[in-house]
Amino acid sequence: MCGVGIEELRSRKFPSADIVIASPMKRCIQTAEMIYPDVPVRIYDDLRECDFGKFEGKCYSELNGDPDYQEWIDSGGELPFPAGESRKAFSDRCCEAFLRAVSDINAQKAAMVVHGGTIMAILERFARPERKFYDYMKNNCCGYLTEYQCGEIRIIKEV
Repeated sequence: MCGVGIEELRSRKFPSADIVIASPMKRCIQTAEMIYPDVPVRIYDDLRECDFGKFEGKCYSELNGDPDYQEWIDSGGELPFPAGESRKAFSDRCCEAFLRAVSDINAQKAAMVVHGGTIMAILERFARPERKFYDYMKNNCCGYLTEYQCGEIRIIKEV
């Protein structure tokens, strides 16, 4: 975790939680421990970010001109990433993990420390009123205060 990110985390106020649900990725676990140092963290492997396959870690300038990248762009991002997963498979995986986590925590006040794509997948599926996947995009260290009830998420405010 870089110094700028650490300072940004320290400068923000996050809602309290009885339990933290996190992706297994190191940056999520470290972030959860920084924000909630005295709160138990439960790891859910299927809350990890999308498998970007051969595009992982590459920026636009590295992918520009790659026929696989152009095909993926032309599909509106619906094709699976080459040697990776599709947005649908990613979304299904994240949403199933979310439902397991909700069941496991049994109505405790929880915080989730996960990736932007994971947040977008879960909210696209469960938030009401409905919005599209990219409508839920947030900057690092940002997210939503929500309430989950009867299979739906109500967004209370952005944090």
